[in-house]
Amino acid sequence: MKILVISDIHANLSALDAVLSEVGNFDAVWFLGDLVGYGPDPNECIALVRELPNLVCLKGNHDAAVAGEIDIDAFNAEARTSVLWARQAVNEDNLTFLKQLQPRRVTEEGVTLAHGSPRSPIWEYVLDTNTAATNFDYFETGLCFVGHTHVPVIFEEPGELSFTAGLLIPEPNTTIQLKPRAIINPGSVGQPRDRDPRAAYALFDPEALTLEYRRVAYDIASVQERMRAARLPLRHIQRLAAGW
Repeated sequence: MKILVISDIHANLSALDAVLSEVGNFDAVWFLGDLVGYGPDPNECIALVRELPNLVCLKGNHDAAVAGEIDIDAFNAEARTSVLWARQAVNEDNLTFLKQLQPRRVTEEGVTLAHGSPRSPIWEYVLDTNTAATNFDYFETGLCFVGHTHVPVIFEEPGELSFTAGLLIPEPNTTIQLKPRAIINPGSVGQPRDRDPRAAYALFDPEALTLEYRRVAYDIASVQERMRAARLPLRHIQRLAAGW
């Protein structure tokens, strides 16, 4: 069985199309949140994700903000601009879809999914080994997949004599044998922030406990052009090309 694990599309249809064109066969999809925000194609991305097979779809902080469920004062000025634009752009049917999503789920395969972290599914960033170590107390399954940081990483549960989690930065186009307890981030489809602008995603085999980590190039210039036409923030346009 192969499960496509994706996160943080952020209304970037070109990146999502590239992933789906390149991935090959898969049996199910786990999406870890943030369908919208930043990018120019919110309705197209929501519609495409909704049609994916055996979908488990989480709500991210940008999804919640566009749905009017959280205070956008928690965002920086540019992110607020993007949220306000998306609120006007997203149609009623897709808005209803965003509202019914949850930020944390446990799958039928016995894997925890959270947008931010198992401790704080909407807001917390799992960026360092100390934060990761603490979060192992907040889920009971062997594995937890998270998004939100836009950075691919695997944190392994600390040993008895350690207070920090193990850290693994996966290399693209490699298959990794996962430890029995780990927190895994597949990176971002639509706005990578690890200095690699290619869309990031992963294929997970729940029986073999393996993760195939991948990157794929896409037409960044066309996305930037659509963002300029929508008058979205310049910083969000520029960062796509450098992956920061």
